[in-house]
Amino acid sequence: MTSNNKTNRTVGKNMDRIMELLSKLRFYGMLETYRNDCRTTSSDGMTNDEFLKWLLESEYDYRRNVSIERLIRSANFRYKAYMEKIDYTIKRNLDRNQIERLASLDFIKDGQNIFITGSSGTGKSYIASAIGYEACKNGIRTLYSNASKLMGQLKMAKNKGTIEAEMKKIEKCSLLILDDLFLIGLDARERSILMEIIEDRHGLKSIIITSQLPVESWYDAIGDPTVADAILDRIVHTAHKIELTGDSVRKINAKKK
Repeated sequence: MTSNNKTNRTVGKNMDRIMELLSKLRFYGMLETYRNDCRTTSSDGMTNDEFLKWLLESEYDYRRNVSIERLIRSANFRYKAYMEKIDYTIKRNLDRNQIERLASLDFIKDGQNIFITGSSGTGKSYIASAIGYEACKNGIRTLYSNASKLMGQLKMAKNKGTIEAEMKKIEKCSLLILDDLFLIGLDARERSILMEIIEDRHGLKSIIITSQLPVESWYDAIGDPTVADAILDRIVHTAHKIELTGDSVRKINAKKK
């Protein structure tokens, strides 16, 4: 009995020390798995190699999930949107095959763009955000922004002399989502800022643009023929186009209730 008590105390001390070291080393995934295993018999029958692999996989999954959560927070999405929740039953000219190909994110590897156009409520922002969420889940740094708000923020930054720092934040993102671009016509400073964003990303990093205006109307919306030529020439030729039609999804869903 005394021998068993000593053995139990030794085992308990070893467990406590292992958990203490895992915590100090910030191996939180391994710590949680090991702590749970101490309360159960999950690892019974595992070899040493299998047990170590199990702990390491727990740590890998933990760190990956933390990284994804961080990317989603920093992306600043307006909506929680998921590829699997996109509704293809609504008639709005949405091609499931095209969306699923885009969900592979090859367009980002190739530095290509996506244009999503259609009237208000047809689901442009949701689809753009769903692709953005998918990018974050795959470790791709993404930034979502309402285009008008972003332009306003960047104009203020230019006045304060902090525009370079703000532009670098945008440049670091492999995917930029500009939501509702051209909802309001661009002024001269906004044209200049948009041109700089496009130039920095051309052929290197991707942009998803949503707009109520069809692509053929963007030239006039930019407002300056020279700048319009320069901007559109850099983004149109490498763009996948999604042209949504039909009634507002919000209106359709409201009728169902």
